[in-house]
Amino acid sequence: MKAIIISILALFGSISLYAQNNINSVLTSIEENNTTLKALRETAESQKLENRTGIYLSNPEVGFNYLWGNPVDMGNRTDFSVTQTFDIPTITGMKSKVANGKNDLVEWQYKADRMNIMLEAKQYCIELIYYNALKKELDIRLEHAKTIAESYEKRLATGDANKLEYNKVQLNLSTVQGEISRIEVERNALLSQLKRLNGGNDVTFDDSQFAQIQLPLNFDDWFVNAEQKNPVLAYIKQEIEVSKRQVSVSKAMGLPTFSAGYMSEKVVGQRFQGVSVGVSIPLWENKNRVKQAKAAVRAAESREADSKQQFYSNLQIQFNRAIGLQNTAQAYRKSLLTANSTDLLKKTLDAGEISLLDYMVEIGLYYETVNQALQAEMDYQKAFAELSAVEL
Repeated sequence: MKAIIISILALFGSISLYAQNNINSVLTSIEENNTTLKALRETAESQKLENRTGIYLSNPEVGFNYLWGNPVDMGNRTDFSVTQTFDIPTITGMKSKVANGKNDLVEWQYKADRMNIMLEAKQYCIELIYYNALKKELDIRLEHAKTIAESYEKRLATGDANKLEYNKVQLNLSTVQGEISRIEVERNALLSQLKRLNGGNDVTFDDSQFAQIQLPLNFDDWFVNAEQKNPVLAYIKQEIEVSKRQVSVSKAMGLPTFSAGYMSEKVVGQRFQGVSVGVSIPLWENKNRVKQAKAAVRAAESREADSKQQFYSNLQIQFNRAIGLQNTAQAYRKSLLTANSTDLLKKTLDAGEISLLDYMVEIGLYYETVNQALQAEMDYQKAFAELSAVEL
């Protein structure tokens, strides 16, 4: 029983940053090897190039005419021209600024997708810590169950115990062995999930101690920092900026388009050459373009207001839930460290002062408390991971 107490003390009383560092190592490996992130990065680069397409001047136009005269003695006529069209949004850099803003949107979207993948991986690591810690507890319980089973086997042989008691300790031994097998299945499933996220590369993760974490004291102060780092909110804020710039572009598209170039005309005995200038007045082509751009700004602003409200409310709910889970985990830790009577139970059983049934009920209550403590700690760690996902 001393081994159990030592393991609990190690689990809850002397937790260090070792587990957190190992989680960070796993996350770093996944960020390097994750195939989804690689695909998202390539997609982002492709979208950036697409955003930078169509923001330059239109192609210059070259014209050549060769006309035969009639009657023949009039000779032939040759025309040559080069023309370039200029529009205000392009030459003032408006289109380029919109493209840069869209590229920022692409980056924020990538960061949001990356955050979700990193959070998923961290949640798996936290669950692995839970199962590793539970596996250690069960290994100790298994040794204890084996000791009792061997003892009652000898007592049965000498007539000091009956068959019913022997069957009870054997059933207890089988229960512990079955639980260890179940935990191994869960651990392997989680390791497979991490392997999937790590690009098919195996991940070794044997930590059984949760990192020591502490919730911030004031939610509103903490929220201000989280709000600034949240990629989803940053995306929506940037979307508004892009929409406003698009309004300016749409207005500028209502201005005339100019063209300038060189032209020459050659006939028999004569040649004319000089510059050509043209103006295109957009009377119908850009109809409703400005209205649509302004409507897009209003829509983006509405999405921002809604997203901020939803983000604040959801985080507040998660924050309050994390506080409750933190208090529960702390209460379990205190209970395990101050109300442990496993040694006393073993002594009284060996002395014959309590029955085997009473012993198994009492020790079972203690084991259940240990399990619940580990579960509460895992739930708290996962809740905190969701709250601090913007830090990943």
